[in-house]
Amino acid sequence: MAKQTAKPQGSNKSSKKKRFSVRKFLFGTVIAAILAVICAMGVYLVIIMSGYRILEQNIDKINTTAESTLIYAQENGKDVEISKIYKSGQNRESVSIKDVPERLQQAFIATEDRRFEQHAGVDFWAIGRALVTDVMHMSAVEGGSTITQQLAKNVFLSSEKTAFRKGTEMAIAFALDEKYTKDEIMEKYLNRIFFGSNADGIKAAAKVYFGKSNLNDLKLWEMATLAALPKAPSRYSPLANPDLSKERRGVVLKLMADQGYITEAERAEAAAVDYVPPASAQNTKDYATFVDYVVNEAEDMYGINEDELMTKGYRIYTTMNPKAQKTLEQTYTNASLFQKDAADGQKIQSSMVIIDNKTGGLVAMIGGRDYQARGFSRVYSKRQPGSSFKPIAVYGPALESGNYTPYSLLDDTQTSFANGTYSPRNFDRTTHGQVTMFEAVKKSYNLAPVWLLDQMGPKAGIDFAAKLGIKLNAQKDRNLAIALGGLTDGVSPLDMATAYTAFANQGVQNKTHAILKITDTQGKEIESYKPEKKQVISPKTAYYMTLLLQGVTDTGGTGTKAKFNRPVAGKTGTTGLDIKGIEKYDRDVWFVGYTPEWTAAVWEGFDKVDAKHYVTIGSGSPSAIFKEVMSKSLEGVPVTNFAKPDSVPEPTQPPSGISDLAAVYVPETKSVKLNWSSQGDKVAYKLYRKGAKETEAKLLIQAQNTEVNDTTVNSGETYQYYVVPVNLDSNQDGAQSNVVNVDIPKDDALASPTPSGSPSPSPGVPGKDSMSPSPSPGTKPTPGNTGKPGDGKGSQTPGGTGGSPSPGQNPGQSPSPGTPPDNKPAQGNPGQTTGGKDAGAGATQGALSPTDALSNLQPITNTQ
Repeated sequence: MAKQTAKPQGSNKSSKKKRFSVRKFLFGTVIAAILAVICAMGVYLVIIMSGYRILEQNIDKINTTAESTLIYAQENGKDVEISKIYKSGQNRESVSIKDVPERLQQAFIATEDRRFEQHAGVDFWAIGRALVTDVMHMSAVEGGSTITQQLAKNVFLSSEKTAFRKGTEMAIAFALDEKYTKDEIMEKYLNRIFFGSNADGIKAAAKVYFGKSNLNDLKLWEMATLAALPKAPSRYSPLANPDLSKERRGVVLKLMADQGYITEAERAEAAAVDYVPPASAQNTKDYATFVDYVVNEAEDMYGINEDELMTKGYRIYTTMNPKAQKTLEQTYTNASLFQKDAADGQKIQSSMVIIDNKTGGLVAMIGGRDYQARGFSRVYSKRQPGSSFKPIAVYGPALESGNYTPYSLLDDTQTSFANGTYSPRNFDRTTHGQVTMFEAVKKSYNLAPVWLLDQMGPKAGIDFAAKLGIKLNAQKDRNLAIALGGLTDGVSPLDMATAYTAFANQGVQNKTHAILKITDTQGKEIESYKPEKKQVISPKTAYYMTLLLQGVTDTGGTGTKAKFNRPVAGKTGTTGLDIKGIEKYDRDVWFVGYTPEWTAAVWEGFDKVDAKHYVTIGSGSPSAIFKEVMSKSLEGVPVTNFAKPDSVPEPTQPPSGISDLAAVYVPETKSVKLNWSSQGDKVAYKLYRKGAKETEAKLLIQAQNTEVNDTTVNSGETYQYYVVPVNLDSNQDGAQSNVVNVDIPKDDALASPTPSGSPSPSPGVPGKDSMSPSPSPGTKPTPGNTGKPGDGKGSQTPGGTGGSPSPGQNPGQSPSPGTPPDNKPAQGNPGQTTGGKDAGAGATQGALSPTDALSNLQPITNTQ
């Protein structure tokens, strides 16, 4: 009998358990699926029934008159209505679907709902695709609403964002699809949808944007432009934003081509057309620019679109100052303030924005001369700012670094920068040698700010602009041209006004805004502005910048036409033309300025610049507009001064330049006698000398006397001298003086020449005009550090303007201002001027021996 193999205990039990678990799992899955289907059907029925119920209860809403939204501003402490946003029944003309060209319908289907003919009101495939896209991008990138859902939302629902609103929208869409045919839904959609510019429905939109009543007269590019609007009527309006409209039109045409509605050739032709508004698009009204800005802000900041604003009866309270807005609009009707019209009748354009420094609230604005409601607002238009950008790109970062003050010396010398690839020039084609930052800003020199940005590096300008809210192109704008406002993308008047508020407000910048709060018809607050302010730059930088910019509006500055009877600071700006024959004229002109209360930016120019349309009036025109608007708008407001922060010291001015340095060789003492005018008791003087064989000048002595005898000269040598005054309180250098040359005759009686820069052994007797004059009673020479002497570039005949070169000369490079350890003039070629009117005078009263002279030279160390 065969022996049976024993089975492991528990094996049958284990197998039974496994077979039981599989059967149980399958059974449970089937039951769950059945229950899920039942639940889904139940939910579907509930949704359908809910949709039918809402549709039947509110079917009359399609013909219900919408309620207007009111806009308010404060005047004399009271809220006053300044405008009303509403949908006029006259702006909607119903059109039968048979009168809507098939291609126009296809444009909307391709853009808004490609499966319109296939789904039952809700496109679950599109919803799934949108969810996947949103998850991949970690944000809401793609929507899934069908045309039917959009109709449901626009007719029956508000913009209130709740967890149930989307479900309700879908329920109504199902009901609409059950109740109406696709043609009827499309007809209701096209007649109901809002197209911006107060145009309800497709027929009204065709009239507003193209002046066409018959939709069959529309061209393909016009159809695509209309189909582009529902996504964001304000943003993609061809009247308000022609460039954005053209860009969005291109997207619509691409979708139509991809879905086979048009050919590639048709797409390319339609995408290339430029929009020209019809004459019928005129729609002038008071406060139009400001109201349009409010509409845009409501959508951008609070998600309330223009269609809702025109139907939901909101109450919007704004920051507008009615007096300032009226003054601004009246000023822009005064043709005498603007350049004469071009030969073809085209007007020069302009825009102005005013912001409250303390709050960031928009006070007033205008988008152009004869601005039309929902038109092209130039407050957003990006243009080249010219010199008005210097405070942002150059002087601001310099002051913020702590290495410079308003009176630091800069080099305004004709120089080729960036390895010789960039050679800017001053407007008047002259150079000015060493200048203070104050002078460079006041007179809008070009070479000095480029030199200064070259010292700091372009990144300093880009970073500082970003602090003020202006984002430059990090790659394309990383160059010295930004010092003069040469930007890749340009800036808008709104950008510039916002940036300058930080200078006016001790370095604090508030978020620019127009809306204070939004309520419903019952007064319930829907949205409100939450103050956003930030210390973007130091109070010291802001105060010093204000001192600089006040100089611009004072006598001798470029912005004197902006000055009126209260403290004013600001900066002019012009951008030149590159059109042959008219290079002396401008493309854009600016004035950006502020009082302690408000900041304003004014731009002027032609929308399209060419050989027939350019600016001939300079920056004086926007400066005059600034004065006209600001002075009248601030009438009755108490005059205040710019406040100096307690922790900020007043900047110390450097000594004035010396222009009358004279030198003469005295044979009797075999020395060079030098003298110049005194700058006062608190000023010492650094005397520099350079031999013909030396590459740079060297410091001989720092003294307080204005007469010095150089006994360390060599036979047959030629020397060059200049003097730099030093403020004894701040140890700050002034500009270098004119440069004088002295030839030493060959004389065997003179000691043998010594190495360059070393004193020759010539005996002498101490005297009042020696190389080491005694300090005046009660004063003490300032310690110093041997500086690196400069050259004679920019030398000037004695008696000229201190430190400024004669036309055609090459001024020397200035000291690196604000850098205490290296307070030294730069080197260069010797100047050409010689001794002054005292040349040939008699011998001095005495001289020190070389040993005595050297022993009495004061060591130069910096105490800053």
